[in-house]
Amino acid sequence: MKISDVTLRTRPTKDGRLALYLHFSPAIRHPETMKLIHTEQLGIYIWERPANVAQRQHNDNILIKAEVIRSLRVQSLINEEYGFLDHHKRNADFLEYFRHKVATSSDKNGMAYRHFERFCNGKCKFGELTLKLGERYMTYLTTQARAMKPRYERLGTNTAAAYFAVFKKVLRMAYQERMIRENLADRLGGIPKREKRKEFLTLEEVKQLAATPCQYDVLKRAALFSCLTGLRISDILKLRWEEIERASDGGWWMRICTEKTETEATLPISDEALELCGEVQGEGVVFAGLRRCMIQHPLHAWIKAAGIRKHITFHCFRHTFATIQIALGTDIYTVSKMLTHKSVKTTQIYADLVNSKKRESANRISLK
Repeated sequence: MKISDVTLRTRPTKDGRLALYLHFSPAIRHPETMKLIHTEQLGIYIWERPANVAQRQHNDNILIKAEVIRSLRVQSLINEEYGFLDHHKRNADFLEYFRHKVATSSDKNGMAYRHFERFCNGKCKFGELTLKLGERYMTYLTTQARAMKPRYERLGTNTAAAYFAVFKKVLRMAYQERMIRENLADRLGGIPKREKRKEFLTLEEVKQLAATPCQYDVLKRAALFSCLTGLRISDILKLRWEEIERASDGGWWMRICTEKTETEATLPISDEALELCGEVQGEGVVFAGLRRCMIQHPLHAWIKAAGIRKHITFHCFRHTFATIQIALGTDIYTVSKMLTHKSVKTTQIYADLVNSKKRESANRISLK
């Protein structure tokens, strides 16, 4: 197959300049669209009749740049690399791509999109994605970004790290789908997370909650369900009756696909946990009426009413399940499977928490 000749050419413009472009002979066939490409506009210009030293110097510099591009195109054609033809991809809207990828995901992913949208002032094309831009965004998240609400405070380190991880995930998708030519996600570093204390409730405190009225009954039932199963709020919100089945031993189990890790799992649930779901139905959402907004003020008000002074979020109920199970003697491997962790190492931190509580308990007895 004959390699196309690449010639640098010009065409006059209305403002007295010459637009530079490359001409391919014979034409190049785009490997994806199969269209024949005869020319490539370079988007750079020289003066047709330079009037002074500055314009002549400008022409010399631009012609050198154009010749470099022409040489690169020749090399690309020899190596059968046609990425330079993907102008439509480079000009495509990355921000819209980002929004689409997180449209049905968790609040965290949606907030990650909103912060990147704010960072790039609402405009970002695929062709603008570079390692430098990624590094600037990382700096923005750690030094300038502020929470959208309620107090507009600076983002915490772990929150910034989570948002940047979402950005890298979308970049990785774009590379796998050949929207960008370089795997920027793997070249970018990450924002180191700070070790954060995992708060949880004791069994006695869970019983206190169960005995305390809550503004929203569905919130109370969902929270206690999480304490008994370890399910995340994202999985509880989308749990359907079709996913709850009778087990062969006469009990009940859930067949779910977790939203965060996309892990397929079959998890047993106790009769008490099933009672919290309400009357068994054949189809539909189990915790109908549960909304994410309920896990803010209504949840905190309920916990306060129960006399619990710890800073408890809904995710702490998952920690509660793990620590209580380990404290009661359930082996760490089983707890890991119940939490759908991919590695037992992730579950080990709960065992360490329980051990620290054992130490506290031991030190309470003193003969002095």
